[in-house]
Amino acid sequence: MRKKLPEVLNEAEQARLVDQLHENSPTKLRKLCLLRVMLDCGLRAAEVLALRRQDIDWRTGRMKVHGKGKKERISWLNDDNLGLLKKWLEARRRLRHQNDYIFVRMDGRPMQTRNLRSLFQWQAQKVGLVDKHVHPHTCRHTFATDLLTKTRNLRLVQKALGHESIATTEIYLHVQDAEMEAALKGLRNGEGEE
Repeated sequence: MRKKLPEVLNEAEQARLVDQLHENSPTKLRKLCLLRVMLDCGLRAAEVLALRRQDIDWRTGRMKVHGKGKKERISWLNDDNLGLLKKWLEARRRLRHQNDYIFVRMDGRPMQTRNLRSLFQWQAQKVGLVDKHVHPHTCRHTFATDLLTKTRNLRLVQKALGHESIATTEIYLHVQDAEMEAALKGLRNGEGEE
């Protein structure tokens, strides 16, 4: 029996999801930060919501991620995401939110995973991504697929995702197989030509 492949966003869909989110309001800035960090670091919903200020080295972008089973791993934020997070924390400060969690609701209380799911679904509908079920784990699948495509290193993807077993990570090889199948089948039908 063939395992169901994870749904991922291509580059154009990722751009649609974040491009309309400008930094002109705290709500949009928070949403932009959440989407960028999840797409670029592959964090689970619970992991991104558990991030605290002290988990990030604000000089280097080194980030301590609190994963499943109380396991920790290290990830890195790129300079753009580090800059976005600093802007969000400054906006939060002006809103007088005092706890250490990075991502909070607009009233200052910690966000819940259901808040994050609603945020993703709302944003996907707003930009017209109605043909895909976009949820926080979609970003994790997208990150893993993009990282594997770029590096061709399954062990690196395993480590970045915090998977204990390489077998869990191997699903992303099948995503690439499906993409290759579609490309090769379309090659002589005129679909694969540029």
